[in-house]
Amino acid sequence: MGQTHARLRRTRLTQPDKTAIRDAATIVVQRQIDGRRHVLMGQRGKSAAFMPDKFVFPGGAVDAVDATIPLASPVPPRCAARLAQNCVLDHPEMLVAAAIRELWEETGQILGQPGDWPTPAPQGWRGFAKAGYRPSADGISFVFRAITPPGRPRRFDARFFLADADRLMTDPDDFTRAEDELSHLQWVPVAEARQFNLPFITEVVLAELAGLPDGPLDSVPFFDNSGDQSVFRRLA
Repeated sequence: MGQTHARLRRTRLTQPDKTAIRDAATIVVQRQIDGRRHVLMGQRGKSAAFMPDKFVFPGGAVDAVDATIPLASPVPPRCAARLAQNCVLDHPEMLVAAAIRELWEETGQILGQPGDWPTPAPQGWRGFAKAGYRPSADGISFVFRAITPPGRPRRFDARFFLADADRLMTDPDDFTRAEDELSHLQWVPVAEARQFNLPFITEVVLAELAGLPDGPLDSVPFFDNSGDQSVFRRLA
């Protein structure tokens, strides 16, 4: 645990910006309502240090404890290989665990399978375990990666995952167990999402989702702002 924590907290600094880049995970949950595609979003607070007042997908920084979480089903090999590319984490699959945890914390929704935990659940996961579920990577796809550009108060190396709402173990319209980080939780029609106050990268992700094939992705788009120039890559 100590070694994992040390690796997770390793800072990657760029010049001239000295802001540390933290690993993060975001999840896009999609759902068909009245024949239209919707995605689950919420609004960040006006006083938030990062993306204040913006409508975003559930997500946040990876915690060291996410590396210890026993997934009920493993991350598929192709997805795991892409997550490992240009990654400083000892256990890249912890990014999937982090995405599931953030979804639980910020919306009260559960992506998992019924089952008991082999060991007591750590802080941040206790409510999830108490509900009788273990997190599962089944049906989750890695679809996008972006590093926050220099000059922002906080910077993240964010991996975006996609999941269908029919994988949820909870009522998709019940947000009563959500914490207070996001307000106005709702299913937003993809066709109308740009009418909301969105971060630029969220607009980019929505545009990418519109063109996703039904089958496996050939590669994952990666907006790499880790250096002094923005580079677009694809994780193949």
